Amino acid sequence: MSFSAACRAAAPAILCQHTDLLLYLAPSVALALLIRLLAAKHPVFFIFIAAGTMCHELAHWLVGWLTGARPGALTIIPRRQGAHWQLGSVTLTRVRWYNAAPTALAPLLIILIPLAVAWWRTRGPWHFQSMDLAIAFGLAPQFLSFWPSAVDWRIALRSWPWPLILGALAWLAWHQGLFT
Repeated sequence: MSFSAACRAAAPAILCQHTDLLLYLAPSVALALLIRLLAAKHPVFFIFIAAGTMCHELAHWLVGWLTGARPGALTIIPRRQGAHWQLGSVTLTRVRWYNAAPTALAPLLIILIPLAVAWWRTRGPWHFQSMDLAIAFGLAPQFLSFWPSAVDWRIALRSWPWPLILGALAWLAWHQGLFT
C-alpha cells in the first residue's frame, strides 16, 4: 500500500493533501516533546518553555485587547500554586460572555505560526537545510504553548453561545464534506 493510499485510509483528506507540511513540522514536534521531558531535569531547557509561555500569554493579551476584555498585567515569571507551577498569566478586567471564549482560547491561534512557516518553507521543491534545524528549535515552543490550560477552558465556558456556534459550524463543515 502506498503512502498516499494509507494516508487516505487513516486521515482526513486535508492532512493527506499537506504531507509536506506535516513532514516539515515533525522535527519541531519531536523537539517539543524532548524539551518537555528535559525541562524538568535541566534548567537550560526552561528557556524554551518560557518562550512558549510568552507566546501563550501574548495571545491571551492580544485577543483580550481586541475583544474588549481589557487585559492588564502580563507575567511570565513562574510561581508556585500548591502542587503545580503557574508559568504565566494575564489579568483581564472585563471578561464578558462574548469575549471569554475568544480570549481564553486565543492560544489555539499559536499553531498558525508553525503552519505558516512550514507552508513558506515547503511551497516549492524543498529539502532540509541547516537553517531548518534552527527553525525547528524556534517552532518547538509554539507546540508547547498552543493548547489552552484548564483555567483557560473554564473561562471559555463563560461564553455559553460559543460552543453552540462552533458545534454548528463543525456540523456544517462535516456535512459539506470538508473532513472527508
